[in-house]
Parts: sequence; C-alpha cells; structure tokens
Amino acid sequence: MNPQPQSPAATPLVRTDGDLRSLEFLPGMIQSEMRLSRPDQLVLAYARAMMCFTLFQPRPQHIVMVGLGGGSLVKFCHRYLPHSRITVLELRADVIALREQFAIPPDDARLRIVCVDAARHMAALADSADVLLVDGFDADGLPPALASARFYADCRRALRPGGVLVANMFSYDPHFPAMRRRLRMAFADRLCQFRGIAGNNRLLFAVKGGAPSPALATLRRVARCQGLGLAPLNRLLAHWVVWRLRRGGPG
Repeated sequence: MNPQPQSPAATPLVRTDGDLRSLEFLPGMIQSEMRLSRPDQLVLAYARAMMCFTLFQPRPQHIVMVGLGGGSLVKFCHRYLPHSRITVLELRADVIALREQFAIPPDDARLRIVCVDAARHMAALADSADVLLVDGFDADGLPPALASARFYADCRRALRPGGVLVANMFSYDPHFPAMRRRLRMAFADRLCQFRGIAGNNRLLFAVKGGAPSPALATLRRVARCQGLGLAPLNRLLAHWVVWRLRRGGPG
C-alpha cells in the first residue's frame, strides 16, 4: 500500500481573542487553548479528561508527554503535581519556541522539554515512566508513527509495572479501530475508556501489567461500565479530578 501524502509542516499560528490564546496548525484547527488570566487552567475538555490518569497513578514520580502544543497539560501537572518529574518530547522546534507566549515555565529540576522524535526516542526510555501521555498531533492529525504497533510496544516498555498510558485519538479518524486494536494487543487487553468524556476526542487508557497493582484494579472498574456509564457523568468526573488536584489532592 502506498503511503498517504502528508501536508507540509505548517507554521504554528498563535491567535489571541480577548482572554483566550490559541495555538493552531491550520486556521480554525485549535491544538491548544489558554486563558491569559489563568494560564494553568485546563480550558479544553480533552485536557481535563486526560488528567483522569491520576485515578490510576495518583502520585507518579515521572510523567512523559508526547507533544507539547500550547503546554496546557505541562503547566497543570507542573503546578498541581509537585512531586512529579515531567519530560516532554516535542518534534518541532518552532512549537517549543512559543513556550513563553503560552506561559510554559522554564526547564528546571522537575521539567525538561526535549526536541526529539518521540517515535524514535521512546525505546530509550525503558522502565522509566509512571505515566505516558500521547498527544502528538500535527496538521494531518495523529502521525502514523505515533500509532504504530512498534511505538505502542516501546511505550509499554517505557512504563514501569502499573504505569498508565493515555492515548488521545479522534473518534472520526478512519484508522481509529486499527489504532485501538494495536494498543490493545501491545498491552495484552489491559485497555479501557470513559464513555463520551471528551466529545470527538477518544481517550484510551492502558496499564502495564505484571503483578497486581492499584492501577490494574482501577482499569477493571472503569472497563466494567466505561467509567461512570453515562457521558455526562464522565465529563463531570473529569471536572472533579481537576478540581480535586487544584485543591491539593491527591494526598
């Protein structure tokens, strides 16, 4: 099968409208959004939903993020998970160059943003992460290299036992069933989702097995009813997770 043609890398667009600042790769295609008055607030529903990883791993020592964007998840985790070290893998230097416009803090003892191809670099992170957040979109959507069987196998090896991966995908992506199947195989069917938690963003949560762990127990509970069963309840759950973290939890 011939490879699909890809759009040339578009220059990232920064747009400011009142209190909102957005990052776009194509006009109208919002990758990230920030309130200037509250830079570490999670504006987009999918970003709040991804924070549900704390239901599986409440106090991760090391969080690895694939894709920087406007840094919403980086800023939130850096502020509200002070016990966690964060590594961000971002392919594009021109996206990293926008970090000050999106109030992303400078690198420090807990935060490191690396300009690297995550698909190639993931294999070097064996047994080093408690949480992996895969959110590396470009103008064409999720790059095939970040949804391949090899990449998911490398992600599994990068996690410590009981570690959790959160993969952000689009439900309308024609390749979604195949991507979900690859992820399920890589993680030996230890996969779940929260029904309708983020609209067209479909978030898949996978846990590295081995010995029994609190994360695996949580996965089984979530898989039973796809979270709380109903999409509105799952969206409320995501709000509650963020609210709890902003007020000092988990313990």
